[in-house]
Amino acid sequence: MATAKSKQYPSAAAALDGLVADGQTLAVGGFGLCGIPEALIAALRDSGVSGLTVISNNAGVDGFGLGQLLTTRQIKKMISSYVGENKEFERQFLGGELELEFNPQGTLAERLRAGGAGIPAFFTATGYGTIVAEGKETREFDGRMYVLETALKADVSLVKAWKADKAGNLVFHKTARNFNPAAAMAGKVCVVEVEELVEIGAIEPDHVHLPGIYVQRIVVNATPEKRIEQRTIRQPEDN
Repeated sequence: MATAKSKQYPSAAAALDGLVADGQTLAVGGFGLCGIPEALIAALRDSGVSGLTVISNNAGVDGFGLGQLLTTRQIKKMISSYVGENKEFERQFLGGELELEFNPQGTLAERLRAGGAGIPAFFTATGYGTIVAEGKETREFDGRMYVLETALKADVSLVKAWKADKAGNLVFHKTARNFNPAAAMAGKVCVVEVEELVEIGAIEPDHVHLPGIYVQRIVVNATPEKRIEQRTIRQPEDN
C-alpha cells in the first residue's frame, strides 16, 4: 500500500484494491490497442468486479484489452465510438446481452473533456438527423441545427502514459496520447500505468501533457506487451 504522501503503488492489483466496485462507471484510455493500460485492465479482470459501465473509444479485441472484460461478462454497458474488431462485442450486443451508447468519435472525446472541465453539456452539429440525436434536445444556431450532448464523468479512470514523475505529472508517447488525457480528467479518481517513473522536477514543465493534479495513483509497467491490433506485411515479390 502506498504511503499517505506517495501516489506510487507496487502493482496494478494494489492500485485498484479498495477502489473498484460492482456497478461503477470507468473511463479507460486508448485507441484500439494503442495506449491502453494493459496491466490495469488485467488487474480489473482479476478483481472480479461486475456490472460495469465502461467509457472507451472501443473495447479492444477478442481476448485482449477491454475484450478480456467482455469475455468474463464484467461489462454491462459500453459508451463507445468504434465497435468493430471484436466478435464477442458484436455477439453480446446483437444478442441483447450488452448495452451500447454509441457516439461519434469527436463527440465522445468532447463529452469526456467536458466532464473533466466541469461543463455539464454542449451543443454540436455532429449527429443531427441521425439515430445519434434521437431523444436529445436540438436547437438552431445561425441557421444550423445542433444536438445537445451531456458530459461524461467516471468513478474511476484507468489511463496509460509513457512517463510520470512522482507527483503524477504525465508525458504521453506520440499517438498513444489519444483518449488518455480526456479520460483521466473525467474520473473522480485516476489511476495511471506508466513505463517510466522519475523524480519530481525531472520532467520539464513545458513537456508535461497532463498535470499531476488529475492523477491519484501510479503503477509502473516497464515492459508492456503493446500488441499490434492488425499486423500488415508486404508480400514477397515474385522473382
